[in-house]
Amino acid sequence: MSHPKRIFGTDGVRGRANIEPVTAETALRLGRAAAHVFRRRANQARNRLRYRIVIGKDTRLSGYMLENALSSGVLSMGVDVVFIGPLPSPGVAYVTRSLRADAGIVITASHNPYDDNGIKFFGPDGYKLADDIETEIEDLVFSGEIENIRPTAGEIGKAFRVDDAVGRYVEHAKTSFPRGLTLEGLRIVLDCAHGAAYKSTPAVLQELGAELIVFGNQPNGTNINLECGSMHPQNLCARVREFRADLGIAHDGDADRVLLCDEFGNLIDGDDILAIAGLQMLADGTLNKKTVVATVMSNAGLDAAVQAAGGQVVRTNVGDKNVIDRMLADGLNLGGEQSGHLIFRDHSTTGDGLVAALQILSAMKSQGKPLSQLARCWKRFPQMVSNVRVREKRPFEELDGVLDLVDQAEKALKPLGGRAFLRYSGTEPKARLLVEGPDQLELDRWSQLICQSIQRQVGAPG
Repeated sequence: MSHPKRIFGTDGVRGRANIEPVTAETALRLGRAAAHVFRRRANQARNRLRYRIVIGKDTRLSGYMLENALSSGVLSMGVDVVFIGPLPSPGVAYVTRSLRADAGIVITASHNPYDDNGIKFFGPDGYKLADDIETEIEDLVFSGEIENIRPTAGEIGKAFRVDDAVGRYVEHAKTSFPRGLTLEGLRIVLDCAHGAAYKSTPAVLQELGAELIVFGNQPNGTNINLECGSMHPQNLCARVREFRADLGIAHDGDADRVLLCDEFGNLIDGDDILAIAGLQMLADGTLNKKTVVATVMSNAGLDAAVQAAGGQVVRTNVGDKNVIDRMLADGLNLGGEQSGHLIFRDHSTTGDGLVAALQILSAMKSQGKPLSQLARCWKRFPQMVSNVRVREKRPFEELDGVLDLVDQAEKALKPLGGRAFLRYSGTEPKARLLVEGPDQLELDRWSQLICQSIQRQVGAPG
């Protein structure tokens, strides 16, 4: 039996809580399918006794419902469950490896509002699942193939709770910060988004000696990401100015991303963090293959700065999973997105907002420079994003001369460090053109030429 559409998206299963596919019924089936797949793929349990899967979550009200449903499914397949409670997604990945578990599951909708939720899986190595494993799990959910697999009596799984999961992750995160440094003398404003990092990030920063002003650390099940956290960084910047802090740190709901704010209240995004860290690692000789991985949305100024320092930037499609896949394929150790997903693979297997923040704090302390000065290590290129409403999304190859114009723009802008990027919107009837470069007049010219050509051929009225 085939199912009409996939339930796995770009980052696990996600949607409105208690509406398909994020229901207790589907979560139970996902638990059963995942337990079966991980048992079948492993010759033996990693702890050599019984198979077990770690389940963590963020602070959403619906997490209780999904946690119980998932665990019931896993236990029904003869696999043990280890509950670790609210913990950032990278913390769940770490604890999965630390406990030698056969898989990890985190119940979260990341930066989405509280009435959404989702389910993400990690393999025993702490990395997100490959597409073929997700497909295998999904097929089992819909096929009914495992309905007759019913362990009984002593073969049914057991459930355990690990009470020190936060402490384990706190100690792990601290190992990414140089042992000879502390955060003494720094006043930091921290916004935890009322999410999964409400205990762990404050603990790490305080134990390292920072003076901390914490917001968004009182989750009630419905206030996650609500006018706070990395989705609303203007609040963080205002508080940095109000408290005359040295910097600000903001997470999203599951703390796999981070945005910063300098001492003047200026936002520091993922591109800034990649530039600061990448140039520091290049200077230290620790950047694998002198290469930073970014997505197509990162500013072209990042490429120019890294190239000027003797390195290179390679790009992937949007999505931290695409970034991680490229890092693994090429043996690279730094990558991320403009949105604040940063992967420091020497310290973490997935995007980790706390680890990323600690790397920038380390640079501030070791170099003795404020964040605003560190962020001046690169120059953000002017960027123009133009939208053309279209009546149909005909392939650009079929439009007369459009791709030739894009190619000409790319050739004109590339020697200056710029670029041109054209795509259709995935959600609206629009063609989107991004052009970047140091010369605003050149950007205006190419944007006008390309957009006019698209408008003439497939443009919609109004």
